[in-house]
Amino acid sequence: MATYLLDAPLPHGLPVILDTNVVLSLWMFEDPALVRLRAAVESGALRPFSREDCLGELARVLAYSQFAQPPERQAEIAATYRARCTLVEPVEPPVCELPNCLDRDDQKFLELARDSGARALLTRDKLVLKLGRRPVIAARFAILTPERLQALLPSTP
Repeated sequence: MATYLLDAPLPHGLPVILDTNVVLSLWMFEDPALVRLRAAVESGALRPFSREDCLGELARVLAYSQFAQPPERQAEIAATYRARCTLVEPVEPPVCELPNCLDRDDQKFLELARDSGARALLTRDKLVLKLGRRPVIAARFAILTPERLQALLPSTP
C-alpha cells in the first residue's frame, strides 16, 4: 500500500476512485458501517473521479433485477454520484503501463486512478486489492478497502 496515505493526515479534497461496488455500498445500500466515508465524499473531503465507461457500468449494475431498484431510484443514485465526480478522459498514450487485472471489467478503474492522479482506489475486490502491491501501482496510488480509508479519516467531533 502506498505509504503516503499513512504518513500524515489526509488532505481535504483527496482525489479518489470508487469502484462500482463501493458506490453501491454508499448510495444504494447506504451501508451504516461506511457512514463517515459517505459523509467525506459528500462534504468534499474526498473528491471522486470517474469516466463515462465507469459511470455506464454503474448504470448497468443499478438496473440488475436482483437489486429491485425502480428506474427513478436508479437514476437518482447515478445522478447523485455523477454530480460528485470530476470526469476524466482516458489518456492516450497512457503515462505508464499497468498490470492487467484478471477481471477485465476492473481494468478501467486502475486506468482511471493512473490517469486522474487519484491517491487511492477504493474496492473490496480481492484481485484488485492484490494488484496494489505491484510497484508500478504502489508508487502512484493506493488500492484499499473503503473500510481501511474510512479508518484513516479524522474522527468527527
